[in-house]
Amino acid sequence: MTAHNIPETLSEMAVAVLTTPNAKEKCALSRACAAQWFAARAAGAAVPLGRAIPPDHPARPADPVLLDPRDVPKRKPGTPEGRIAILHAVAHIELNAVDLHWDIIARFSDMPMPMGFYDDWVKSADEESKHFNLLSECLEMMGSHYGALPAHAGMWRAAQDTATDFMGRLAVVPMVLEARGLDVTPSMIEIFKRPKEDGAAQAAVAALNVIYAEEVHHVAYGSKWFHFLCGRENMDPKDAFHTLVRRYFHGALKPPFNEEKRAEAGIPPDFYWPLSEK
Repeated sequence: MTAHNIPETLSEMAVAVLTTPNAKEKCALSRACAAQWFAARAAGAAVPLGRAIPPDHPARPADPVLLDPRDVPKRKPGTPEGRIAILHAVAHIELNAVDLHWDIIARFSDMPMPMGFYDDWVKSADEESKHFNLLSECLEMMGSHYGALPAHAGMWRAAQDTATDFMGRLAVVPMVLEARGLDVTPSMIEIFKRPKEDGAAQAAVAALNVIYAEEVHHVAYGSKWFHFLCGRENMDPKDAFHTLVRRYFHGALKPPFNEEKRAEAGIPPDFYWPLSEK
């Protein structure tokens, strides 16, 4: 990726990533755009924010085949095939996260926000790109690749539902969907620790530990900027969160919750327990 391939404004960078179909090329461009953004910031300059219209749906590779969530085959984690399926599903989530983080930058570029907001989401997109690359390498070590299995078709629904609601996007994507990752990742790590002599499984443990640590920051960014907007609008954050999640998230939140990591990310129990299944 060379400098002349990268657009001049941050919003155009975001749209360039969103409209790149090949997964590895999307992540390479994402990382190059992030590097350019932070290089400019470090030099005391700034990439202009600009304005660009993001697509309704990000460009996607031909594979994986996308299925209704009810039709995605069940995974059997005790088998090599089951472990491949788990990593494939997480890689799909990470690729969607790359697009979600660039989408919030482009879609809401008309909202006046501090520069720190853009720093946080460019960093998040960069890290999600790294996560996808780590998981792709693990899949290849296991004799598979991203696109080899069917995947969840509903991953972009939260973006569509909140396409015109900035606070709704922050509430649902980082503070619900990514927070869910904090709940389930520790058990996934344990699955890959079991086959101790399997080098690919141990690489997966290392990758998932990186993801687990960095996703806490992504959830925290969501909470930080959600609270910032609530303060600016003189709204109670907890009440606003409950209202927006009930409006845009389909179904109840599912315990058990990783209360320690959620608290570390700035989300207290009285935010999510009232939204949980009875």
